[in-house]
Amino acid sequence: MKKAILARKVGMTQIYDEEGRVVPVTVLKAGPCKVVQKKTPKNDGYQALQVGFEELKPRKVNRPLQGHFQKWGATPYRYLKEFKLEEAEQYQPGDEITADLFKAGEKVDINGVSRGKGFAGSIKRHGYSTGPKTHGSHYHRGSGSMGNMDASRVFKGRPLPGRMGGRSTTVLNLKVVEADGEKGLLLVKGSVPGPRGSVLEVREAAKVPQ
Repeated sequence: MKKAILARKVGMTQIYDEEGRVVPVTVLKAGPCKVVQKKTPKNDGYQALQVGFEELKPRKVNRPLQGHFQKWGATPYRYLKEFKLEEAEQYQPGDEITADLFKAGEKVDINGVSRGKGFAGSIKRHGYSTGPKTHGSHYHRGSGSMGNMDASRVFKGRPLPGRMGGRSTTVLNLKVVEADGEKGLLLVKGSVPGPRGSVLEVREAAKVPQ
């Protein structure tokens, strides 16, 4: 991975491309992220950057984190994230990573926590077919048979009703439509995980189809 940044989801809109076609895009407030700590193979056993996103007042940070920020001469941040970048040696603590890290036309992977949908049945949660809706059936949206009659138990791994959403989700190979470093905005084609206001991790695409 060569590029990565933290962003906050602003919302969705649509723009027109050069040929006049409507393109649905998600607007992301990407960065600026500050490099808080630089990890090296000599000191830490691996190479990575720890970056901070969205500054905080010092009184809102607990003492262990206050000591961490003071050690590296950084202001407190609301979010800290570690990126294992191949070119981490090019950065130093205090360097800024902005939205123009990416260019229009590039592909990115975006990770975030999906929108929580509460308790859901197996039809909505796993895509089961509905039961018969006629002839007096009262089992339209049930889970159906739970398995072997002789086992007298439900086998592990059975897709059952339960909590839906609210999980770490990654959407691959989204196209960057526009990147504005001055305004700190990234426009990405399509939708991304999470509700408006959620924090996302934008990374260089790992598996670009040929």
